[in-house]
Amino acid sequence: MWDYWHVPGQYTHLRTPAWTYFPRTVYAAFHRRLVAWGRATLGCHDISPPWLSCYVDGCGQQLHGDLPHGPFAFVLSLTRARTFTGGETLLVRDEVLDFWDDFRSVRAVEEPDLVRAIEPRFNRLVVFDPRIPHGVREVRGTRDPRAGRLVLHGWFVQPRPFVQGPLRAATLASRVDDLLGKLPALLGDLPLAGLVSLAFDVTRTGAVARARVLADTTRVSRPFERERRRVVARIVSAIRGWRFGAQRGTSQITLPLVFERS
Repeated sequence: MWDYWHVPGQYTHLRTPAWTYFPRTVYAAFHRRLVAWGRATLGCHDISPPWLSCYVDGCGQQLHGDLPHGPFAFVLSLTRARTFTGGETLLVRDEVLDFWDDFRSVRAVEEPDLVRAIEPRFNRLVVFDPRIPHGVREVRGTRDPRAGRLVLHGWFVQPRPFVQGPLRAATLASRVDDLLGKLPALLGDLPLAGLVSLAFDVTRTGAVARARVLADTTRVSRPFERERRRVVARIVSAIRGWRFGAQRGTSQITLPLVFERS
């Protein structure tokens, strides 16, 4: 059963809970695969119950932000053949969100300079910071739901550390607590907000290897950008200096850090 979701001037499309639409085994396999990807890539434990949405002639979404559903939104396109116009996922560019910082009155500005338009191609997964104003360009050309813009969408939720391997979670937690205790001095007055997901290995000898940033949605105003990057680099450097005891094998760690501005 489709819900015709219409909020005047904002949303118009058909939707239904995805887990009630597909055969149970098909949906379960999809859910496991996407959740595993989110844990390994973003440091998020789960996904919100996703929607299956269909856009036919006249359907679309005006620009909006999703708060506070989760640190990452996702759109998985199931559109086999695009026989319509429109239907692109629209993301407002960072340059627009800080428009006046380097404004020049002699510079022309067209729509591609303001929004990023992502075409709905089959099996394309789009993941983005849901704080960014986003929408869906109005679909034109088909009234047949079988030929419309078909997508699965929701949010990655519950960021938390993940350990694959013999490293004990309590041992990792003690290191994380130490890092969190040092963050206020590291941040100072920097108005940081967003999420940094880090990954690193712990070798058999207990040394940290391959410490790196997987995803970073932290944002500050442009004058503070250099300091923001410096803080992230210092966090990575601190993790590289961690030492653990010897263990039976190598462990892979995903560590998300959430920064909130009150």
